[in-house]
Amino acid sequence: MLASHFIAIRALHVGCVVLSGSLFCARGVLRLRAQPLANHPAVRAASYLIDTLLLTAAILLTLILREFPLTNGWLTAKLALLVLYIVLGSMALKRARTRAGQTAAFLAALATFGWIIGVAVAHDPAGWLALLDRLTSAAHASR
Repeated sequence: MLASHFIAIRALHVGCVVLSGSLFCARGVLRLRAQPLANHPAVRAASYLIDTLLLTAAILLTLILREFPLTNGWLTAKLALLVLYIVLGSMALKRARTRAGQTAAFLAALATFGWIIGVAVAHDPAGWLALLDRLTSAAHASR
């Protein structure tokens, strides 16, 4: 029954990834510019709502696909990277006391977010590197 909603749940998941990443990016830039809007209660509430929907959709997808973290390498990598992203994001938006610390945490969080997307697209812990390897292998095989 749940499987019949796979496409809609995946679309919700991907949409929430885009919204979550975009909002984090905007909040990070605002924070670096010392704008109070970065941590305004309404903005934070929107972030929590989006991230809750994102996580709920992710859990539903794992149930539909019967692929789970700690038993599947790429999902384990996504989960570990998600924890790292949350820590770095928290440092960038709240906890880092210096502008240099905020900037470093923000850039590291963005890089981690990109790696998470690469892992999801490639279904491989190496993420974008795995896709690049596949492309170069295919190019060499076609010669």
